[in-house]
Amino acid sequence: MKSFILDPQTVQECRRKLLLKRAEVHNRFQSSRIQFIESDRRSSGDEIDQTVQQLEEHTFLVNQDRLRSQLLEIEMALSRIENGLYGVCEETQEPIETERLLAVPWTTLSLEGAEIREAMTKKYAR
Repeated sequence: MKSFILDPQTVQECRRKLLLKRAEVHNRFQSSRIQFIESDRRSSGDEIDQTVQQLEEHTFLVNQDRLRSQLLEIEMALSRIENGLYGVCEETQEPIETERLLAVPWTTLSLEGAEIREAMTKKYAR
């Protein structure tokens, strides 16, 4: 892996954004959990009500899984910052564009790396 130094101000700004996003996702995770528990308490009734409850449960589980994945990406990005590996593309081992990091601070791919990954996914999806 090539060594490079990312601007410390950029790293600090990305860290700040990651911490804010982590808090936001954690709050969404907790509030949806509380909301689901409250709606689950009210559940009873006929077959239609039970079907609606099952659909709500499925939606809840899908959303919780998505939020867990997002939290994991954020935690991994924070870990890369702590380990001095932040801002390096997984695919090309080159620096990730500063604008990209500021827009999506948990990204692990540069634009070029994302294009390579997408091309490989398309190639093997056939």
